[in-house]
Amino acid sequence: MATQENPPIIVSKIGIIGAGVSGIAVAKQLSHYNPIVFEATDSIGGVWRHCSYKCTKLQSQTWNYEFSDFPWSTRESSDFPSYVEILDYLHTYAVHFDLFKYVKFNSNVVEIKFIRDNECVDSGCLPGDHGNPLPGHPVWELSVQTNESDTIQRFRFEFVVVCTGKYGDIPLMPTFPHNKGPEVFNGKVLHTIDYCKLDKEATSNLVKGKKTVVVGYKKSAIDLAMECAQANQGPEGQPCTMIIRSLHWTLPHYSMWGVPFYLFYATRSAQFLHQTPNQGLLKSILCFLLSPLRRGISKFIESYLLWKLPFEKYGLKPEHPFEEDFASCQIAITPESFFNEADKGKIIFKRASKWWFWNGGIEFDDNTKIDANVVLLATGYDGKKKLKTILPEPFSSLLECPSGIMPLYRGTIHPSIPNMAFVGYVESVSNLYTSEIRSMWLSGLLDNKFKLPSAEKMLSKTIKDMETMKNSTRFYKRNCITTFGINHNDEICEDLGWNTWRKKNLFKEAFTPYCAGDYKKQD
Repeated sequence: MATQENPPIIVSKIGIIGAGVSGIAVAKQLSHYNPIVFEATDSIGGVWRHCSYKCTKLQSQTWNYEFSDFPWSTRESSDFPSYVEILDYLHTYAVHFDLFKYVKFNSNVVEIKFIRDNECVDSGCLPGDHGNPLPGHPVWELSVQTNESDTIQRFRFEFVVVCTGKYGDIPLMPTFPHNKGPEVFNGKVLHTIDYCKLDKEATSNLVKGKKTVVVGYKKSAIDLAMECAQANQGPEGQPCTMIIRSLHWTLPHYSMWGVPFYLFYATRSAQFLHQTPNQGLLKSILCFLLSPLRRGISKFIESYLLWKLPFEKYGLKPEHPFEEDFASCQIAITPESFFNEADKGKIIFKRASKWWFWNGGIEFDDNTKIDANVVLLATGYDGKKKLKTILPEPFSSLLECPSGIMPLYRGTIHPSIPNMAFVGYVESVSNLYTSEIRSMWLSGLLDNKFKLPSAEKMLSKTIKDMETMKNSTRFYKRNCITTFGINHNDEICEDLGWNTWRKKNLFKEAFTPYCAGDYKKQD
């Protein structure tokens, strides 16, 4: 514990936790409140800075991943930017809008306390009205530890925005039977969060000439397998084995049989094919009548993918339709030479629902074994646990509904947690511009441009959102609004008093994709 006298409590209006993409978006939109941003590390960028590999690239083109008032200088390029280019873009954005002055680096929020008086905070008790989001007195107290010192600095705020995201910090680890975990393995076991901390030379040395196993089949796992294959070229190189529990569709690029991918899902006309949370009878009938077309589009894309990529050759064809992966934000771009490495034997695929360690490698439930020197776990992160470690009771217990989804009104406000917002937890086809428009919405709320409905009405609305997700994909717990993203943004525009139709003419409104530039802030 600290031996010196505790420093004085600092009181301010707005506190922001996290300086990743969402954190700097919120800081920009709330800059007129002079917010204090707490970043646990020494830089901005979030997962782009701390959870990227040397081959990590953006999964979409620049026009679909930019701030509305700060376009990329290389916007017309068809290439996918590397994580280094994305970090440079974020840094330039922060410098341009003078955001660094709000950020306290190496400042880890270790505890949050609710300090508002006369408030019912028993579990299950919803506030009837969130009231004024800026009540004129502190509501939350944050305990902040800097550079792992023993001294705790306390800050009090009227409103707190949590932007720590769903990824990074706390790894989601698989469980194993007794005496069959990593402790019996003679090699090295790393989660991706630890692998990302290694430099280029260390990562190459870790897997070069080693029998490596990568657990997972999403974007992180695919990138890891590619790095292993690239480090093991030549006759002396060892293959990388990917252990795959759940298959997902991946894309080689964003054009199917010559048709731009955005026409299928990212236009206003395309979203008529999908259920929306607030749809009326006419829209419900239309969705039903157009359901064969929606399934036909999914089959059309699947036919191209099965022709273009060797899914069937390697037993990688998913059993679920493509549209379910898209509806759960699980579409990844396959690196150009990924299957070439598989053809050369540098990447091997192993389907398995259950596996565990033995001293020489990995054993499967079919009694087969493989030798391994290194096991890399691309098994994801526990975003809710990260929140629950700092939020007090009863709020930490209210973070998710029985469905397993965190209920957030407009993707931002929890109906049961007053004077607090969460930005960066509900996913979309482009999380950057989704975070930005929600930051604009939050700015409008704090500026009293509109009022929140009652907690009961907000909860009812979030339940409809969750039901729509459940109806669109079996992977609904990922909390993704991709199939009704334009509708979601329409609701935000209505709250802000903006026009919901953002294009210059009817044709563009119907058939061109929506992106950040369409939602440039209207003062």
